[in-house]
Amino acid sequence: MSRTSSVVILLLLASLGIGATYLVQYSSAPHIAAEQRRIDSRNLLDLLPSDSYDNQPLEQPLHLGNLALTNSTLLGGYLATKAGQPVAVLLRSQTIGYAGAIDLLIAIGANGKLLGVKTLKQSETPGLGARIADWPNTWLQAFTGKSLNEPADSGWALKKDQGQFDQIAGATITSRAVINAIHEALRYFDEHSRQLIGSGRHE
Repeated sequence: MSRTSSVVILLLLASLGIGATYLVQYSSAPHIAAEQRRIDSRNLLDLLPSDSYDNQPLEQPLHLGNLALTNSTLLGGYLATKAGQPVAVLLRSQTIGYAGAIDLLIAIGANGKLLGVKTLKQSETPGLGARIADWPNTWLQAFTGKSLNEPADSGWALKKDQGQFDQIAGATITSRAVINAIHEALRYFDEHSRQLIGSGRHE
């Protein structure tokens, strides 16, 4: 076999290999995308009871454009509806803890009451502030049912700061940062409920 023939055969084999790889990737792309959506849905929507909404909240994003608040930044959010009526808003909030950024998902019902809080990302001290990422999280569950005015502004602080909430043991800075971020998210919802859910708050 001549050298030219060998080169041609190698090129053909390489082309076939590249083509096969492309076909495999192309055919598996929808499956990969669907699996990623499933993972995202589980991570982002498990604050809401599955029977409390009937839309696809991740397909109804709220574009807040990295909105800087006093102690946190709203990165975006999602709207959950049932039978066309808003039932909850999920706000993605970022605050600064002891060791770096803490990303939170804060679910607020259409009536302005907190449905739940989940940590999406953090870099706090292992065994201390990093416990904010535990799921389910007993400390974060203490905020469920609270609203902008329940407690009053002065209550949205640690007990050691004359507020209403306990802290994560050994993680004062982390605890303060999260409490402030939750309170700010509730305030933003209260002030912009018409923009977020399309009408006034619902009971």
